[in-house]
Amino acid sequence: MKIIESKLVAETDLPLQLNVSFNKIFDLFKKYTDIEYAKHPYHSSAKKMVQLINKHPELNNGFSDYSLLEKYKEQIDLLLNPLFPEPLLLNEIKAASIPFSFTSFKFSNRFENILKNAGDNFELNVRNFEDDSMYIMACTFILSYVYGFNVDVKRPFYFDIPDGTTGTMKYYRTTFNADFSDITATKNAPILTEKDFKELLNNFDNIALWKEKFPPNSYIFKGFGLISLFDVTSEEMLSSIKANLLEGGKDLIPKLQSNLRDFYSIKDLKLGYSIFDNINTKICETQVNKSNSLILNHGTEINCDSTYFCNSIMQKVFKNHETFVISDVAEYGLKTNNNLFSQNLQENNIQSIILIPIKATNNGDLALLEIASPRAYDLNSVNINKLKDIIPVFEAAVKRTSEERQNILEATIQENYTSIHSSVKWRFYEAAEKYHAARQNNSNAKLDEIVFNEVYPLFGQSDIKGSSTARNEAIQEDLTTQLTLAITVLKDACKTERLPIYNELMFRVSSYLIDVKKGLNAGDEINILDFLGREIYPVFNHINNISTELSKKVSVYMNRLDKDLNVVYEKRKEYENSVTLLNDKLAQFLDNKQKQAQEMFPHYFERYKTDGVEYNMYIGQTITKNRKFDSLYLYNLRLWQLQTTYEMENLAFYERKNMQHDLQVASLILVHSNAMAIKFRMDEKQFDVDGAYNIRYEIIKKRIDKANIKGTNERLTVPGKIAIVYSQDKDAIEYIKYINYLQSKNQLGKIEFLELEDLQGASGLKALRVEVKYQENFDVNKTITFNDLIKEIEA
Repeated sequence: MKIIESKLVAETDLPLQLNVSFNKIFDLFKKYTDIEYAKHPYHSSAKKMVQLINKHPELNNGFSDYSLLEKYKEQIDLLLNPLFPEPLLLNEIKAASIPFSFTSFKFSNRFENILKNAGDNFELNVRNFEDDSMYIMACTFILSYVYGFNVDVKRPFYFDIPDGTTGTMKYYRTTFNADFSDITATKNAPILTEKDFKELLNNFDNIALWKEKFPPNSYIFKGFGLISLFDVTSEEMLSSIKANLLEGGKDLIPKLQSNLRDFYSIKDLKLGYSIFDNINTKICETQVNKSNSLILNHGTEINCDSTYFCNSIMQKVFKNHETFVISDVAEYGLKTNNNLFSQNLQENNIQSIILIPIKATNNGDLALLEIASPRAYDLNSVNINKLKDIIPVFEAAVKRTSEERQNILEATIQENYTSIHSSVKWRFYEAAEKYHAARQNNSNAKLDEIVFNEVYPLFGQSDIKGSSTARNEAIQEDLTTQLTLAITVLKDACKTERLPIYNELMFRVSSYLIDVKKGLNAGDEINILDFLGREIYPVFNHINNISTELSKKVSVYMNRLDKDLNVVYEKRKEYENSVTLLNDKLAQFLDNKQKQAQEMFPHYFERYKTDGVEYNMYIGQTITKNRKFDSLYLYNLRLWQLQTTYEMENLAFYERKNMQHDLQVASLILVHSNAMAIKFRMDEKQFDVDGAYNIRYEIIKKRIDKANIKGTNERLTVPGKIAIVYSQDKDAIEYIKYINYLQSKNQLGKIEFLELEDLQGASGLKALRVEVKYQENFDVNKTITFNDLIKEIEA
């Protein structure tokens, strides 16, 4: 008889003194010794069993010394044989056990084989054992057995037992039979009333209370129990797969692969996952799933019209959306003339595979689940049926993932391609809900106009200064380089072939070169490139065949040309790279700062990249649905704008060292004190000011950066200074306070008070222009936050 003593016996307090006793089975044998059972087949054997137990009263009276299990193992074996019928020993997974300690001392043959197969170092432990829960469970057992108060806290216990043969884990659920046990109270056991019972029902997690009502060792348990194990590996794996799919995360595929290995008892089973695009008649694996695919690991794109897949897979998987199994990849390769798919599988040591197509979207995209084994026939048309309960789980997960991905795409489009800012999205949903409700009764229902009244505008820009001049200079330099290279090729050709046409062409190229150096006019570049393509390149084709030396000269020329544009694009590329770098840095910085500002009070924000960055903000009561607006929030936002503009100036100054083309920005803030209305233009899909009076504000925005200081030809916006344009003196007084504060932080310098030349459609504008003091080591991660700014001011 096998005996496994649990370590939990010594480590865990219980309200029960545990004693092994076979008194109840003794009573059963004693029953059959009675004269009325004289003709019963059990009568004679029962008499012998009673004699045996009477020789060893400990077996009847009970003992807590578990070493006696070993001493009386032969007698115990005989006593319990009726409970372990021989025909079921290789079928049932059963053992005699001591409740609440899991010490077991008689096992069915199948149970012994499972433990033997688990390995010598394996310890039989309960997976979901918890000290407090076990104590409370023992208490509820007493409540029911001694006091008649039934409390249903039964929960299944699980054993996780490795299978040494397959190298996988098997999972077993345990049931317990306590028919052969008895409980009595000691003199130290408090007498419990219904009031105590109700108090315990309301305090399940209060272990101290349970120990007060049921002190440790205050009751005596006599007897034993029977535990029966049931293999629930499939159910456990199905549950685990569901849990892992719900959790998601980066480790999803390895977790699912581990689940399926246990599910199929294949220790080296592989799991892959890929997305197939059926719209463009090609198969495309998404970047996210590239490392997870077993069948597309040599490339992310495969033409469906190629010989990669066989016709059966194309028909069954991609058209009929049916599961496809290859039990023997080598045999499959012979039947398909070793197509690319079979070659790929064999190169990756895959000899059997299941392909499970799952419809991912309504447009025909498929998610393909790939389950593979390195051995033929591990996966086949018979055990594929085990997946019937799992496939619906994967389908639900794929659909959910697809919906989440769609939501992410829509959010990306919302954030990057439309003007529906998150602060005003609620109003669009409100209008949409109203529209769809109205459509139920009126097919001619119309969408509401989206208008926000009484909002205060803020406008700012950090414009790259002299961008048009810099771009023209870059074009001049590139054209100069290209024409000079062309002249060099023609000069060398003259030395080999003394043809007058070379001199004539050199003269014309030189004429263009002289004109370019003087300056570019509209259409000059197009004319030059047309001349080169029409007159020069045919000659170069001729020169290319004269000699190796001349061929090298032509190659030098051609190698300097941009492959896509067919022109020298060096200085322009440096310029455009620099503009892109600066724009991206400024835009990203502004977006991050905006997130902080939104926390102060929700407001509409839109940003544009041009040669630099410009943005609009609108704040007011109508923008938000749940917050109360106060003019204090407007003042705070204006201060935030000035602080952020100063930081963007520093960022642009800091990035000059990282740019191939030296660029500087000139910053401007436009102040407008009067509230206005903005309206969403359905045709343009963006917000614009509403009302004739407010048009003046838009005119000023478009023209203000070209304004000159009154009586001079000097532009208002210059690098190194922030221009603040206003029309009312009270605005200047407000901003001087903000400037003084930033001067105290040694961020801004001298202030200029300026009047501006009249603009078409706008006159009487004034400006403050303040010097920016640049930081030597500006760090975008260490800029002052909006909350810090407010704290500084309040202090």
